[in-house]
Amino acid sequence: MSDHYQTLGVDRGASADEIKKAYRKLARQYHPDANPDDAAAESKFKEVAEAYEVLSDDTKRANYDRFGSASGPGGGGFGDPFGGGGLGDIFEQFFNMAGGAGGGAASATRGLDLEVVADLDLADAITGTDTDVTVRTAVGCETCDATGAAEGATVQTCAQCAGAGQVRQVRQSILGQMVTTAACPRCRGEGQIVTDPCRTCNGEGRTIEERTYTASIPAGVGTGTTLRLGGRGAVGVRGGEPGDLYVQVRIADHPVFERRNEHLHADLHVAMTQAALGATIEFETFDGPVEVEVPSGVRSGHNIRLRDLGVPRLQGRGRGDLRLNVVVDTPRDLDDAQDALLRQLAELRGEQVDEPKAGFASRLRNKFS
Repeated sequence: MSDHYQTLGVDRGASADEIKKAYRKLARQYHPDANPDDAAAESKFKEVAEAYEVLSDDTKRANYDRFGSASGPGGGGFGDPFGGGGLGDIFEQFFNMAGGAGGGAASATRGLDLEVVADLDLADAITGTDTDVTVRTAVGCETCDATGAAEGATVQTCAQCAGAGQVRQVRQSILGQMVTTAACPRCRGEGQIVTDPCRTCNGEGRTIEERTYTASIPAGVGTGTTLRLGGRGAVGVRGGEPGDLYVQVRIADHPVFERRNEHLHADLHVAMTQAALGATIEFETFDGPVEVEVPSGVRSGHNIRLRDLGVPRLQGRGRGDLRLNVVVDTPRDLDDAQDALLRQLAELRGEQVDEPKAGFASRLRNKFS
């Protein structure tokens, strides 16, 4: 007889929780539902179940540790370790995988969930918008009204599973009854059989087409935000309810503004004279033009904060800020008058500047003089 601790892969001092976790893992791995027609897996599953039945009971475990048998000295076999319920019943209690004993009519299979990407501008993310998304999906067949049956044909309840979509098999073993549940092979788990399939959808009750839906985009969404359109996914086979459509939002980069969470950042370019003397500059925002007060003597890198002109917060708690980074622009290509004025200013301020560089014509005249 194999060692129960080795069978479950645990130490002799393992706790009850460790034993249960080891059993659950091995039971999933070797259960007959997961290994159909695999005699070796079925045998291993029986060993695992027997080991767990002993080691999960304090009295049986104590007898096993002392005498090598769960029933004590001279003890016989284990009988039915699950009280006559069978391995399928204990597995059903742990994992809810086996079907109910009564069966019943199987509901139509739900369709798949689908996913699509919605590309938006930053302005759309700030103000909110409605956008159309197109997806290739399964829709109900119009020819047969999603029944899957040709005109005049009938949809019959599967005789093998009585409409349950599942079949249960009971097998006797040394441990008692083993009950397994699997999809009905005749109706492929659908519980119904179409005697004459619809030619348009080949009996599935659905066809593949493109559909366009409108998604309402709330203000404040960002790249990675997921919106769910309930019931806009693929429809199920033969009248099965549709899945959902998930819209992944992707926001394009903006040439002026950079988004950082709920705040917007942008550069505010000011002329040298405006930076020195101060100015009021008009700046275009997503809320329209605003007047920005630039203080005199401002330098590049100075930050101006405009409250509540950023991105709306999705939870509805106001908006972030617009933060302007001042960039002082140095004038280039001065004409003679502008050059002279700047030199005069430098002289008045006692600032050393380079002598004016001669133009090309002047250098050419000096070369041949």
